[in-house]
Amino acid sequence: MVKEHDILIVGGGLAGLTAAIHLALEGKHVGVFEMNTYPHHKVCGEYVSKEILPYFNRLGLFPSSVGAIDITQFQISTHKGFLVETELPLGGFGISRYALDHLLYQRAKELGVIFYFEKVNGTAFKNDVFTITTTTNTYTSKIVVGAYGKRSVLDKNKEREFSLKKNSWLAVKAHYQSPDFPNELVGLHNFDGGYGGLSKTESGVINFCYLAHYETFKKYKDITAFNNEVVAKNPFLNSFLSSAKPLFNQPMTIAQISFDKKDAVVDHMLMCGDTAGLIHPLCGNGMAMAIHSAKIASELVLRFFDDSNYERHQLEGDYKKVWSNTFSKRLWFGRKLQRILMNKSMVSMGIRTVGKSKTLLKYIITKTHGELIT
Repeated sequence: MVKEHDILIVGGGLAGLTAAIHLALEGKHVGVFEMNTYPHHKVCGEYVSKEILPYFNRLGLFPSSVGAIDITQFQISTHKGFLVETELPLGGFGISRYALDHLLYQRAKELGVIFYFEKVNGTAFKNDVFTITTTTNTYTSKIVVGAYGKRSVLDKNKEREFSLKKNSWLAVKAHYQSPDFPNELVGLHNFDGGYGGLSKTESGVINFCYLAHYETFKKYKDITAFNNEVVAKNPFLNSFLSSAKPLFNQPMTIAQISFDKKDAVVDHMLMCGDTAGLIHPLCGNGMAMAIHSAKIASELVLRFFDDSNYERHQLEGDYKKVWSNTFSKRLWFGRKLQRILMNKSMVSMGIRTVGKSKTLLKYIITKTHGELIT
């Protein structure tokens, strides 16, 4: 039996859940496909810029209600441990994806969003209608939003360029207990072939998520060896790893991460979050970008439904334009910063230079963060 919706969303992460809530608040019949039931952990930096809080509050979402940690301080270190610290211009909050996604899921359920915990095998667009197929069912809708993350078999099926080649980045995440880590701090620490972030989450545990170049990582037999021989060469990370207690049986990983440019619209699907473009973790703002992209898509989709003169080609063109205007400079700046961080001499010189001027460091931070969205 074919199941019909106004809007179908492929992927129940931050972007997909936020869009579902926004659209359901406006009375739309929304279905979300997600392979895993909630709550569950995801590889993620778990630091969110406060730029999204006014918008979240408007959607009836209050991260503080589940214990989100207020973060006001930022530090960055070189491979050898030279450290620079400053206040965050806007600030952020620390919360695990386990807690945040579940908060959004519960809100979406309150608003009548339907969840399908199954894998999407394919999407098709014909006669102005989308058809989505899974192993067991067929679904149709007027609009489909793609919010399924960094990489999926759907990308290969649609022959998206970045999915057809090997990519050289690996992400590793684990939670730790450490009594000495400050609540208000988010830290970014460099090591040979990568960099990682440290910050507290709502439960008081510390999230350590790092990005490593595969050419460096493959020289070692496993994550433990890489941590001991490479990551811990940074004095701050060595101190943390030697004293903190790991809480996961094994760290979580994602391979084949691509930071290539991606299209915001593919086969008439509006792409949100990491599906549309991935910012380097050093910018600490991918979660806020995913949420903001969902807001942009939702507002344009609502116009498409409410204005009979607003045609699909206008919707798609406007989404591409607004997405680019909102995020392209931030992504460009992130790529430039990443190149600096992967060069030992440049990162040492750069951090020592900005260390002489907190105004300059704050300026760099603002270039990777957005303004308050409502």
